[in-house]
Amino acid sequence: MAVKKTELYSSLWAGCDELRGGMDASQYKDYVLTFLFVKYISDKYAGNPNAIIMVPDGAVLCRQAEFY
Repeated sequence: MAVKKTELYSSLWAGCDELRGGMDASQYKDYVLTFLFVKYISDKYAGNPNAIIMVPDGAVLCRQAEFY
């Protein structure tokens, strides 16, 4: 049975709302964006366990890691 796109979206939003609980949406987006970034990196470098991830000059990756 095929699922309609609108049903899928509403189900995903409902799941996100339930997981978010009492957390403000502005805080929740930080976690979601982090997961999306990790997913992007893992997909981009899939199959290459020795890949070097270049951090451009001026990036604040170290400060972000300390924040979390």
